Amino acid sequence: MSGTTHPSLPWNVKEDDQMSREITGAQSLVLSLEEAGADVVFGIPGGAILPLYDPLYDAERLRHILVRHEQGAGHAAEGYAQATGRVGVCVATSGPGATNLVTPIADAYMDSVPMVAITGQVPSAAIGTDAFQEADICGITLPITKHNFLVHSADDIPRTIAEAFHLASTGRPGPVLVDLPKDILQSTTAVLPGDIWPPTLCLPGYRPVTRPHAKQIREAAKLISSARRPVLYVGGGVLKARAAAELRAFAELTGIPVVTTLMARGAFPDSHPQHLGMPGMHGSVAAVTALQKSDLLIALGARFDDRVTGRLASFAPKAAVIHADIDPAEIGKNRAADVPIVGDCREVIIDLTAALREEPRADLGGWWRQLDGWRRTYPLGYDRPADGSIAPQHAIERIGAIAGPDALYVAGVGQHQMWAAQFISYEHPYTWLNSGGLGTMGYAVPAAMGAKAGRPDATVWAIDGDGCFQMTNQELATCALEGIPIKVAIINNGSLGMVRQWQTLFYDQRYSNTELGTHAGGARNHPRRVPDFVRLAEALGCVGLRCESPDEVDATIEKAMAIDDAPVVVDFIVHPDAMVWPMVAAGASNDEIRVARDIAPDFDYEEV
Repeated sequence: MSGTTHPSLPWNVKEDDQMSREITGAQSLVLSLEEAGADVVFGIPGGAILPLYDPLYDAERLRHILVRHEQGAGHAAEGYAQATGRVGVCVATSGPGATNLVTPIADAYMDSVPMVAITGQVPSAAIGTDAFQEADICGITLPITKHNFLVHSADDIPRTIAEAFHLASTGRPGPVLVDLPKDILQSTTAVLPGDIWPPTLCLPGYRPVTRPHAKQIREAAKLISSARRPVLYVGGGVLKARAAAELRAFAELTGIPVVTTLMARGAFPDSHPQHLGMPGMHGSVAAVTALQKSDLLIALGARFDDRVTGRLASFAPKAAVIHADIDPAEIGKNRAADVPIVGDCREVIIDLTAALREEPRADLGGWWRQLDGWRRTYPLGYDRPADGSIAPQHAIERIGAIAGPDALYVAGVGQHQMWAAQFISYEHPYTWLNSGGLGTMGYAVPAAMGAKAGRPDATVWAIDGDGCFQMTNQELATCALEGIPIKVAIINNGSLGMVRQWQTLFYDQRYSNTELGTHAGGARNHPRRVPDFVRLAEALGCVGLRCESPDEVDATIEKAMAIDDAPVVVDFIVHPDAMVWPMVAAGASNDEIRVARDIAPDFDYEEV
């Protein structure tokens, strides 16, 4: 054969030879991912997906990061997406490879993370025969994906990938799964992605509403202008809409207090005088009480989650509700809205700001006097352990202070997650990553890996617990080999801390199966730490450090900060009995918030 090599293909496709213009479905998939804008893929090969890995070997614009477990690939894709705002991509083979992606897919669905999961499938003729490593991953993930595809022809790969990226990143973001039978990856196609990109999308009925209705904006503006105790209840949708700057302008125009949910930390600066903190089960007293006593909730990209509302029937009983969300299914799902607004939060805030410039505004002086009183009387705080051990809150607080507001903080799930949300100051959007809706233990290390891969110039700290860390720490080997120098703080209290807290408060201190043995002399009086996290870190190619005294905290963090050519793991040995306060017990009313085990605030509330 003779001719000129096609410039967009590394496989010696010849322009003047029709036969050589055919490429495999796997080659088409690699090119389609590149055309869609993917630059990093997290995955692990296996039989059904193996045809993809041959052209990946030659890909110049697509970096593949070989993970140690498919769950790590999925969480890494999430972390990449949350840190960059782009679509994260993960790859797995059929059967157990695909099912190992189910948890991160569900996690991405709950937290509206744009992700495309690509799975291999048994050959088309074997589907439904219980073939080796067959699983109906489309059926399994149907309730936890925004959409999924089973590809039937190699000709359809470019359009399917384009549609998957479009669906994942528009409207309410979320995960999309593309399942590719092995024979489709091996078959040939003459449809070259570079020649048709972008392909014509075929998504009938998919038309997310982004611009809010003008009448609803006017009605909302009237309610806001007359409210005496309004609160801006800000959810993660504001971050998805890239609307942090617009939110700040709107808040400063109106003077309305702001609360940011767990998924919205960083959407509004913690240092801003209008910010009351995080609401919810472990929110600040001022934020929780402001919602309870408000006469108007302006909910922006929030979904009235049970961890925010407490007992729903008693939540904000005297408040009218303006609810803006790009997903119409969320509006009225948990709390009826007096003014429902379907639209992108950025567009909604811009239009509300313009409308309110024409409206008179109520005097909020009395409301702010009450809010400031609650803030002064019930600030976030913690006790220093009497035995001289490290308060976990202190270790986390100092990480935030030393690493600073430009670093990225990625939390696991449990007590350390709540302390990281409470005691690190978030001044910028997209600096706080966590598993909010699904509450997935094991999220932090792989998500931090993905965040660092997407933003290599940023300092990335994973704040993890000794329980969470043991679920996915194998991805530190990936970080070491791939040159992804994340920093991991293990808040090691020797137990499943949040479960132990609930056992202390609600189960008569019957500590059934919560002690982990990560403190020497802990579980069953074992004389050694099992595992020894410093030795484990070193075995995984990382630098391992340990901190056991409050006097060593700053120096240890600074030592970790000085290492930028390898992952670092710091084992903070903290007091085992520290608890997360404030707290609203599960199923209780937010009016029953406690600032310590037996202490409830006295709100001294007056109508304004």
